[in-house]
Amino acid sequence: MQEPTDVKYYPSDEPVRMGLEQYNRGNYGISQRYFKDAVEKAPKDVTAWVGLAASYDKLRRFDLADQAYAQAIRLGGETVQILNDQGYSLMLRGNLSGARRKFEKAYSLDPGNPVIANNLELLNGSRRFIERPPNNQP
Repeated sequence: MQEPTDVKYYPSDEPVRMGLEQYNRGNYGISQRYFKDAVEKAPKDVTAWVGLAASYDKLRRFDLADQAYAQAIRLGGETVQILNDQGYSLMLRGNLSGARRKFEKAYSLDPGNPVIANNLELLNGSRRFIERPPNNQP
């Protein structure tokens, strides 16, 4: 039998759970509020920082996303997930070469990851879509 003192409570568990739920529903403003609450309650919670950064990306608050990613990296290092998420963030901003560098670094750490492979394919499609012939000037 588990004693009450054996159960560890992490203050950010509920806000992180709710943040993930709202993020997955596409409610990015609400998820951002839950993740912000989570990092305020548990400032060393990498998952909460990554969720906050991803929510900011969806809200196009890239300045705040960069700060949240930086904090997540300080706490947990450059993980595959963070590198992939940063790549996606850069792709949303139109920085395709920066996105490629992040995706390729993530892919080198986890070459079998289908999410990263999909993001690289998406990036390749984006690059083809916007390329123009050299003489196509206004």
